[in-house]
Amino acid sequence: KAQLAEILFEQLGLNKREAKDFIDAFFEIISAQLSDGQDVRISGFGSYEVQTKSTRPGRNPKTGEPVQIKPRRVATFRASAQLTQQLKQPVKKT
Repeated sequence: KAQLAEILFEQLGLNKREAKDFIDAFFEIISAQLSDGQDVRISGFGSYEVQTKSTRPGRNPKTGEPVQIKPRRVATFRASAQLTQQLKQPVKKT
């Protein structure tokens, strides 16, 4: 978050406090949406999706004893096609 705030400060001319507050608010909004079970889509970047994992069998890694893993919600990220293409480009040396 600090790096993003620094980039906003340098590239957009926001003061450091405004940049930090902007980044904090941005992530609070994303967290709140995901906590409410709603997906978050950012055009040209990707999407965060909430998935519900059902109860499933597992093993205790120390004892090898079978255990039931409780159902839970997880957030996953899927990159957009545009971001995926950008990542495939060769790295530019500076």
